[in-house]
Amino acid sequence: MARKIVLILVLTCLCIGLAAADWNILNPIWNINARQDSLKNYCESWRINVELNNIREFDVVPQECVAHIKKYMTSSQYDADCQRAIEEVTLYLSRCCSLKGDGKDAWIFDVDDTLISTIPYFKKHGFGGEKMNSSSLEAWMEESKAPALDHIFKLFHDIKDRGMKIFLVSSRKETLRSPTVDNLINVGYHGWSRLFLRGFEDEYMHVEQYKSQVRKTLMDQGYRIWGIVGDQWSSLKGLPEAKRTFKLPNSIYYMS
Repeated sequence: MARKIVLILVLTCLCIGLAAADWNILNPIWNINARQDSLKNYCESWRINVELNNIREFDVVPQECVAHIKKYMTSSQYDADCQRAIEEVTLYLSRCCSLKGDGKDAWIFDVDDTLISTIPYFKKHGFGGEKMNSSSLEAWMEESKAPALDHIFKLFHDIKDRGMKIFLVSSRKETLRSPTVDNLINVGYHGWSRLFLRGFEDEYMHVEQYKSQVRKTLMDQGYRIWGIVGDQWSSLKGLPEAKRTFKLPNSIYYMS
């Protein structure tokens, strides 16, 4: 009987030892899983800190995170995050604005990755892992094939129907006016009051400075800017400020 008990104890210790070996830091399988989890955590942390504007003025997405960023920007989670932002805009609109009906109540939208999407372009160009090639991107913009972002489309028309003037403020060059207008109309946007694009005198300004200058021009004309929706911090920051700003996620590129 005693011998049986000893044998059971020995076998039990052996099984425990084998189970423990599965979690040993020297185990290659454990190491692979740990590295994968660590990389995923790192890339998600990088993405979140881009959205928080802690990581700024990056030229490219870290190479090890390109697949992660691509997966997020083409996922249902990206759609859900955008939709949540739109819900906050709608909530704000339901209680914020005492419109005076004098034609001076206004809202600003960015264009790229706010009203229309550049994701089809970046799917073919490294998804942020390549330094942005302005000539290549502008050639794609000239084709007027950017799809509408569905989560913004309804909001755009809702704000317009409330009686606000809509101003589109884009960092695109003035030379892209015709294909930009064609693209917006083709996907169903219409009724905006003015589309601001960067003229020759604006091209060397920082985007934040250029867009702040547009807001100042509008406010000097008496417009009350109730809100801005954009995917870049440079569309939202700077003086004078709108009454509220709402940022959509975009981890592919950073424009300052």
